[in-house]
Amino acid sequence: MKRKIISCLLASFAVLSACKSDNKNAKGDGPPKTPEVGFIQVTPQSSTIKSELSGRVVATLTSEVRPQASGLIKAMLFTEGSYVKAGQPLYQIDSSTYSASLDQRQASLLSAQANLDAAHIKANRYRSISDTDAISLQDRDDAFASERAAAAAVKLAQANLRSSQIDLRYTTVRAPISGYISASNFTVGALVTASQAAPLATIRALDPIYVDVQQSAADILKMRKSMASEGKVITTAPVTIITEDGSTHPHQGILQFSDRMVDVATGAVTLRAKVPNPEGYLLPGMYVKVQVPQYEIPDALLIPQQGIAIGSGNKGSAYVINAQNKAEKRDVVIGQAIGNQWLITSGLKAGEKIIVEGRDKVKPGGDVKPVAVNVPTSNDLSPVTNGK
Repeated sequence: MKRKIISCLLASFAVLSACKSDNKNAKGDGPPKTPEVGFIQVTPQSSTIKSELSGRVVATLTSEVRPQASGLIKAMLFTEGSYVKAGQPLYQIDSSTYSASLDQRQASLLSAQANLDAAHIKANRYRSISDTDAISLQDRDDAFASERAAAAAVKLAQANLRSSQIDLRYTTVRAPISGYISASNFTVGALVTASQAAPLATIRALDPIYVDVQQSAADILKMRKSMASEGKVITTAPVTIITEDGSTHPHQGILQFSDRMVDVATGAVTLRAKVPNPEGYLLPGMYVKVQVPQYEIPDALLIPQQGIAIGSGNKGSAYVINAQNKAEKRDVVIGQAIGNQWLITSGLKAGEKIIVEGRDKVKPGGDVKPVAVNVPTSNDLSPVTNGK
């Protein structure tokens, strides 16, 4: 019996000894493994810096249709809200009085021409006998003067006739420009007057269309000063329009000009873009966001955002792999986000290796096992300023 007890105790000691040995092996008494990290090499590249600004859509052309003749509206010749072409008839004003005036002035012209014919015959007769004493000099001069007066009367009658023709033509109100017409402010039977203050309707040209944006004068000044030596300011460039529902307008616009005057009320400068709008998605007064290229950096250092730890302000840090394959922590200055990358303005140099994967495994000065990785980058995302 004692031998059995002793045998059991020896077996228990052997099991405990084996467990301790396994625990030691599990903990690993050997040297720790060098962490494997993914890196990219800093490569300078040309980059366009963009700003995302708020803007309002403005019609390229706006025309308020007003009558140039007085009278009752006899007919409305268009469909409200439709597209009208320049010269298309829109309203018909009662033309009866203008037609009567035209007939009267046509008769006046005929009478003036008859008087001219008679004066011309008389003057020619007096010219043929002017060398004789058959007529007095006074009669001859009166005949010549009557001829000239009759010619002037004909010209006046012709001018009056043209005026009546113009007035009659104005009884048909035509579209001054091509575009989409608003609802009519007057109905058939309404009395309108020439050059009245209230427009009959409004026409707006929507393709192409303007987008006006405002940028702080302080931001523009800061940008131009900072880029005076290293960048090229852009004055004409493609712009991207983002509508209120977050979708991108299918057509890029062109930045046409930057105003050379600061609005004293807002402290901002107006930028204008011309945007194709064949589908009519953009409407005057609509609020949009505009991605506007501002300047170019020929040798920008762009680092994937996962490779930069953000600090306060525009400060941050990155891990650089040195020649001894050790992780060196580096303080950097961050410019702005361009897509999913940060623009680094200070702290890094071309050719350095930046850790973008496995940062959590790294300690400053620690050994690393570098592996080159390819991080997909994009410059198409909405640009924002660091920290905003």
